[in-house]
Amino acid sequence: MEIISAKYLISNAKVEACPKADRPEYAFIGRSNVGKSSLINLIANSSKLAKTSSSPGKTQLINHFDILSSDKQKWYLVDLPGYGYAKRAKSQRNEWDKMIQDYIRKRENLVNLFVLIDSRHEPQAIDLDFINSLGKWGIPFSIAFTKTDKNKPKATERNVYGFLDELKKTWSALPPFFTTSAVEKTGREEILDFIADLNKKVNSK
Repeated sequence: MEIISAKYLISNAKVEACPKADRPEYAFIGRSNVGKSSLINLIANSSKLAKTSSSPGKTQLINHFDILSSDKQKWYLVDLPGYGYAKRAKSQRNEWDKMIQDYIRKRENLVNLFVLIDSRHEPQAIDLDFINSLGKWGIPFSIAFTKTDKNKPKATERNVYGFLDELKKTWSALPPFFTTSAVEKTGREEILDFIADLNKKVNSK
């Protein structure tokens, strides 16, 4: 599958104000500075679709993008605010947390949530806790390990499988996962094929 067109649609602070839930939706979330915008731009084959920044906490709203793919499917791609550290007041971070949780738990057409994990680091409790919360809420998700070009291959492999080993302690089965690099442009095809398969399943119901 390829992306024919990807256009910014709208930004909202409340799930109730999001576009009509009339097509499959795929959202991306991760800790601040995980490389989320870069991955979204890679997937959409656009260098300017999602705004990138070296400052954590740049994304502050639920951002919807209108996607048309080569299989003639229309779907939404959503850029969510990052969880975890950001140079903002605690009250604002709490507002973000509520906004994110409301969206994840209430958005009825959300087919899959891509949770981005920085492959440069050993397993972090904040990521594991967030994923365990998704399990409690019954949210379908997959994992995208980012920035695989930043470490030596052996270090990346150690961190990726170290994280999966930690998940095995609380999960009976592992979710789908992808290794990606916006610099080396890896992981894009696998993620798009995964989305295409999910679109087929949604449309067959």
